[in-house]
Amino acid sequence: MSEANKSLVRRLIEEAINNGNFKVLDEILSTDYVYREPTAGERRGKAGYQEVVTMYRNAFPDIKLTIEEQIAEGDKVVTRTSGAGTHRGELFGTAPTGKRVSGVAGICVTRIANGKVVEDNWVYDALGMMRQLGVVPAPVAKAA
Repeated sequence: MSEANKSLVRRLIEEAINNGNFKVLDEILSTDYVYREPTAGERRGKAGYQEVVTMYRNAFPDIKLTIEEQIAEGDKVVTRTSGAGTHRGELFGTAPTGKRVSGVAGICVTRIANGKVVEDNWVYDALGMMRQLGVVPAPVAKAA
């Protein structure tokens, strides 16, 4: 079961996020699906998932999440990702910078029931991403 659950999460990331293929959502997401993340908030259902992924794909048309590691136990899968993409569209009120971000660390805890994804709880290094975009200044090192 653990390998099947990890495969389901991998498919969701690769197909929907990386490739923008929302046709797979009917196969992968449950009807009562919930997406949570500190920056985008909570979204419900397939339409909510598509809305948040479209927002990120519009901001980073070449978005690519690389799965670095997955751990599965029971009905949960923890996935550690690294994200990259070029900022070509507005994101959270920030105009496109044209800058490329890479190595944006993320972790998602996914719950699966009856062979479908029921909820995703994402956290990612939004501050690091905004620093790479030049929107937030990098910390200044103090002289020793």
